[in-house]
Amino acid sequence: MVDPGATSQEPGGRRTPRAGCLQKKLAAILAEEEARQPGCPVTLFCTDEHRIGLKPVTRRVWAPRGQRPTALGHHRYEWLYVTAFVAPATGESHWYVGNGVSKPLFERLLALFAREAGAGPQRTGILLLDGAGWHTESGLHVPDGLRLVYLPPYTPELQPAEHRWQLIDEPIVNQHFNRLAEIQDRIEQRCRDLEAQPDLLRANTLFRWWPQPRRPN
Repeated sequence: MVDPGATSQEPGGRRTPRAGCLQKKLAAILAEEEARQPGCPVTLFCTDEHRIGLKPVTRRVWAPRGQRPTALGHHRYEWLYVTAFVAPATGESHWYVGNGVSKPLFERLLALFAREAGAGPQRTGILLLDGAGWHTESGLHVPDGLRLVYLPPYTPELQPAEHRWQLIDEPIVNQHFNRLAEIQDRIEQRCRDLEAQPDLLRANTLFRWWPQPRRPN
């Protein structure tokens, strides 16, 4: 068993030098945005995509001693992509399920997220994300009220979003599905369930070095 409290830190239980550099960068940007718009709440979010499909998600299972453990599976290659925006400090989250990834689609997701999160004149969102091609700012329209901050290259361990995917996979682990629509129904419901559990998301994404806003969100 794993203590849930232990998940609120970087994997391995210690802060790496790269985490320290990113912490300073995020803290400086957070302070800059708070000073630029006094009285306007500033929230630090993170985002990433997770691919789920008819290829089974497998995890360890119990089996009688001496017997090979089994789990249902039939490898096929049809995919859904879950995109999540989470504020680790509060557990606020916004979830979207699609059938692919691209820069035009990500632009639309950013616009939808900004609208649902209230980003704009009354609220600023700082968004930590990786440097995937569809995330990069060259030609990417970023809505007013959002500021993108990129992870250093090859540092997935610094992305709090990575800790959400075990939670989202839970209803489909070690199961076999005939149609992608069956998975989509379960995953969409799981997204709604997690959105209603900010404390659980906070426990799984709030690294110890994650900067905290000085003003309430």
